Amino acid sequence: MHYSLGIDAGGTYTDAVIISDSDGNIVNYNKSLTTYPDLLSGIRNTLDGLDPSYLEKTRYVSVSTTLATNSVLERTGYPVGLILINDADIANRAKIEHFIVAEGGHNSAGNEVCDLDIDAVKDFALSVREKVSAFAVSAYFSVRNPEHELRVKELITELTGLPVVCSHELSQDLGVYERGITAYLNAQLIPVVSHFMEAIGSEIKSRNIAAKLMMFKCDGSVVGINEALKKPIESVFSGPTASLVGAAYLSGKEDCVVIDVGGTSTDVSLLHRGVPQLSEAGAVVGGWQTKVRAIRMETSAMGGDSHVWVKNHVTNIGPRRVIPLCRAAMDYPEIVDKLKQNQVILRNQIGENLQPSKFFIRSGLRPAKISPAEEELLLRIDERPKTVSEIYWNQNRLPNPGTLDLLIQKRLIKAIGFTPTDALHVLGEYTEWNREASLAGASLLAQLAGIEEEEFCLHIKKDVARNMALNIISFLLEGISKEEIEKVLKGRFFARFKADLPVVLLGGPVSAYAKELEGFIDAQIILPENCSVGNAVGAVAGKGSKKLEVLIKANYTESKYNLKTSSFATFYPGGKEEFASYSEALEYGEETGTRLIMKYMTDAGLDTSEVIIDMKRDDIVTHEGGIPVETRLVFSGTGQVRKDKTIMEAD
Repeated sequence: MHYSLGIDAGGTYTDAVIISDSDGNIVNYNKSLTTYPDLLSGIRNTLDGLDPSYLEKTRYVSVSTTLATNSVLERTGYPVGLILINDADIANRAKIEHFIVAEGGHNSAGNEVCDLDIDAVKDFALSVREKVSAFAVSAYFSVRNPEHELRVKELITELTGLPVVCSHELSQDLGVYERGITAYLNAQLIPVVSHFMEAIGSEIKSRNIAAKLMMFKCDGSVVGINEALKKPIESVFSGPTASLVGAAYLSGKEDCVVIDVGGTSTDVSLLHRGVPQLSEAGAVVGGWQTKVRAIRMETSAMGGDSHVWVKNHVTNIGPRRVIPLCRAAMDYPEIVDKLKQNQVILRNQIGENLQPSKFFIRSGLRPAKISPAEEELLLRIDERPKTVSEIYWNQNRLPNPGTLDLLIQKRLIKAIGFTPTDALHVLGEYTEWNREASLAGASLLAQLAGIEEEEFCLHIKKDVARNMALNIISFLLEGISKEEIEKVLKGRFFARFKADLPVVLLGGPVSAYAKELEGFIDAQIILPENCSVGNAVGAVAGKGSKKLEVLIKANYTESKYNLKTSSFATFYPGGKEEFASYSEALEYGEETGTRLIMKYMTDAGLDTSEVIIDMKRDDIVTHEGGIPVETRLVFSGTGQVRKDKTIMEAD
């Protein structure tokens, strides 16, 4: 008897589930708090709670995570140097700090439009190499000819030794802006995902678990670790995608809407006929439009650990995540007394970071290069939680909110504050942690809001449920503005929204919102057993898949009287080839697509003996004689993960 282990490291909890390979039943699971930014302790705690007799017979481990998503949502990714070749639009629209626009690039036929300014690239790389963690390169029409991106990658690797991401490696779709953003975000996430996978791999090996280690991707497939570390952007939404697959597994529904309420975000997705609905345009996260093939999803930065703060009697939820008061008080009981002391902050000083219910604590990370103001403030914060009043107890001033924010973004300090999870503790609907801390925090904020504590917490609970309904309806009514939907949800009408598909709820205390959600939408609400570990279940249930395109286009020569086909070009991921005849180009395209699918399956650590490849062909015919002027070949490959008695090393 052998078993498979699924691990999901979310923003709040790290979950693990063990499933029997013989019958697919869940035999063991455990949850523990995610230890962010150092994930190893949380992973170790989760695995410690599992039955060792199952772990020693585990032959397959698959991992999903929302950490990359949260990094983008919270804009806490690592600094990146962006090289744009013949296109400045990305930097202008995205307000990127370290970038250069160099001459070069190609046209739609893959022909060079001008020489690459390699000297400008060299000067830029040398000037920012101490300020960034990676580089991203995006060249005009690199999907038709990646030569300039590859030259830049080779140069920067030689000069800096830092990771370099090329846009053509991540997407073959046209759209230079979206491809550039995808490369930029991918480079930001390389350290985030690398640290995460290193922590898991180290822990698996230390326990002598002889299993194949895989990672769950945002299209619902799994991939080997070596391949995953090259393209961490593909792990964005891997947690929510695993939720979708896990929800279908747990509920037995092949058609359903899934809403996953995590610590940092709330995500909605859809399963139709057992297949996740994918986004045609690419994943959108934190306002960034990417070219990553992912499930179509509605996401918002509101979760159980979103910061609840009050200013001018208005209660705000998020977008930043904090450690809930109730949970922090388990490790730091002095928080309760400090909350009851009611630190004084003038109303004109109050903001997101200056709240009477908020504390700050060092993360344990060592600072790199920080400003004198940041260093001076960091020295005042230590390993025990401090209020803003305590940070500058010996001076008649409060910390600069902007400086506090920078230290949070750089992960040098962590914030503790009131959250929707605390509101549920006050209401007695979820009592996992220290309720007294939640009550004390609610008293302070309710006073600022000008209402009673219970009313304040009911208001927060209702806002979270309304946000859940808003995400569901906005997802189902694609193209209808959220503002219009929100008007209906906030108004009092003799009508409400109805969902034709069942709604499956996933998440820790999500059951507390079920009744409130039913007040906003008419739908069958399903709370499956083990819904708190749906992500980890989905990670185990994933398969290997790969989709790619090969394009064949006619080239023309212009004569005095007409256009005449002179050759055919076959464009494929990573390059192009020229052929004298269409049949040669087509044959090469079919062989190349199949070869690249098989190469991916090998690199991804999948069982190549069981790969199924499907090819769809789309022709545009305007030639006399029926020869297409353009042919698009779409290859879809599906592979199985080997789960047998063979002892497999971590990839």
